[in-house]
Amino acid sequence: MTIVVGYDGTDYSMQALDWAMDEAEYRHAPLLVAHAWHWPYEPGDDLGRDSLRRAAEHVLWHGADCARNCTTGLTVDSDLREGPAAEHLIELSRAADLVVVGSRGLRALVRTMIGSVADRVVTHARSPVIVVRGAGAVPRRPDPGPIVAAVAGHDDPADDHVLEFACREASMRGLPLVVAQAWQYPVGASSLIQPGPLGEEVLGPVTEAWRTKYPEVEITHLLEEGPVPDVLTRLSATATLLVVGAARSPGPLGRIGSVTRPVLHRATCPIAVVRGTR
Repeated sequence: MTIVVGYDGTDYSMQALDWAMDEAEYRHAPLLVAHAWHWPYEPGDDLGRDSLRRAAEHVLWHGADCARNCTTGLTVDSDLREGPAAEHLIELSRAADLVVVGSRGLRALVRTMIGSVADRVVTHARSPVIVVRGAGAVPRRPDPGPIVAAVAGHDDPADDHVLEFACREASMRGLPLVVAQAWQYPVGASSLIQPGPLGEEVLGPVTEAWRTKYPEVEITHLLEEGPVPDVLTRLSATATLLVVGAARSPGPLGRIGSVTRPVLHRATCPIAVVRGTR
């Protein structure tokens, strides 16, 4: 399987490339650097169209060359297509282990991501997608934060896909894993007379099998009161990666879902969106 990264020469796509190189090296997988271009004017200006295509070739060459020069023993290929960038990445996701995309960050996307490349890829990709925000290289913190996996509980089958992805990331990166679930008191209930549930009691059965499969990963549980988007946004402030599930089938909000979408808009760390079926 291949790690696919969307690259267009911008600072935020450089950060996505940096993350994708790490993923490819950790997974011992080839890296495919993808770029798309389109001619926005009426047909007829062949000279201008050819110039734009050559510029796109140069952008793609730059990304692939950076990957080859910054890694050792990594197989790096490139893929140039004419057409919408999101559709290009969605098509490539069918045969990919993972797609990595960059986004401009909260200032540009805080109101809505509809229409952006990142949003469309996350909504329609067949593979897991990691959205990396910011500009420049991924910072190498001396004390990187944990991988955070958001689970729904209640025997939700999507939790296994989220935990499998999160455990693998934690194992590859040598980081602890925090399995988090948000909860709220029923409307009208008083927290003074209704104690909150304990994380170990609720989440212990959810992670038991994964502790056995990944004994090298330190797994802790966090059960926090509050709306899911608020809780996960707070946790993203100190996390290396936040892993969330996607809707199992398309609905009114696409394949992201009513919970995952606001988390995508507000999380401050890279966020992986994992779906259960390809």
